[in-house]
Amino acid sequence: MPIAIGVDVGGSHISSAAVDIERSEIIKGTYFHGNLDSKASKEEIFERWSSVINRTLGASEGQGVSGVGMAMPGPFRYKEGIACFEGNDKYEQLYGVSVLNELPGYLDKDVSLRFLNDATSFGVGGALMNKDKNGNRVTAITLGTGFGAAFLERGIPETAGSRVPENGCLWDKPFLEGMADDYFSTRWFLSRYTELSGENGLKGVRDLLEVTDIDVSRIFEEFAQNLCSFMLPHLRRFETDLLVMGGSISRAYEYFLPRLRECWNKDGLDIPVAVVPNTEEASIIGAAHLYDHAFWNEVKDRLPEK
Repeated sequence: MPIAIGVDVGGSHISSAAVDIERSEIIKGTYFHGNLDSKASKEEIFERWSSVINRTLGASEGQGVSGVGMAMPGPFRYKEGIACFEGNDKYEQLYGVSVLNELPGYLDKDVSLRFLNDATSFGVGGALMNKDKNGNRVTAITLGTGFGAAFLERGIPETAGSRVPENGCLWDKPFLEGMADDYFSTRWFLSRYTELSGENGLKGVRDLLEVTDIDVSRIFEEFAQNLCSFMLPHLRRFETDLLVMGGSISRAYEYFLPRLRECWNKDGLDIPVAVVPNTEEASIIGAAHLYDHAFWNEVKDRLPEK
C-alpha cells in the first residue's frame, strides 16, 4: 500500500502520522504530537518539528514512505517551500527560510517534502473522510482560533474562478463591521461574552458552555445567524453539495448547527453537513494526500504563492 507522512503544523504544536493513501487512514502506532514555541529560533523550531516527524519515520520503518506532506499556515510559498511569516506573531524567525531545503537536514531519513495550506489540507482530508457522502463540490470550513476555508471540486482545491472567493479564502472577506475572521473565531465568542456579562477570564468555547451568569444560547444563536448570512452566497455560488466543518468551535455544533440549518432552509438551501470530530487527523490525511499521484498532478502547478 502507498504510504506518506502527513504533518499538521500549528501555532503551538506539531503532529505527524503515516497515512495509507489508498484508504485515507492513519496507520496505527505512527501518530506523534509535540508542543512548541513558534517564537523560538529557526534552529529550535526545526529541531522540534523534526523530533516529532522522526518518530513517525521511525515507526514507519520498512513501509516504503513516499514522502512528507506538510499542512502549513500562511503566508507561505507552497510551491517553493519558502516561509513568509512576518508580522503575524508566529514563526517569524523562519521568514524567507526555505523549509524545503533546510528541514531535511534535521530528519533521520532522506525524504522529499511537499506543502499545502493548512485550511486546504483540512478540506482535502475532511472530504476524503466523508467520501461516502458523494460530495462533488465540497466546501470545508474550520472554526477555531481563526476561520479557515477551502473549496473542492471532485477532491481538487479551487482557488480561482467566478465560483470561489479570491484565493479560495474566506477569513479576510468583509463582514458586518470587520472581516469574517472577526466573527467566526474563538475570540468573537469570548468578546461577545464579555460584552454581555462584563466578565473576562474564559479561554475558549468549552468554558463558555459552563457559565451560568448569562444565557449562552443567545450567543450561539447570534453566531449561527451570522454564519448563515455570510456563508449563504458562497455556498450557492459554488453549488456546494456537502459542507465539511472542523475546528474547536465545531465540537459545540449541537448548540448552533440546528439553527444554522433552519436559517439556510428558510432561504431554500438544504446542504448536508459533516462535522469532523478530529480536525488534526483530517489535516494530516489531507497533507499526506499530496503523495497521491493523480492529486499531485492536478495541484502541483497551481499551489498558492502565499
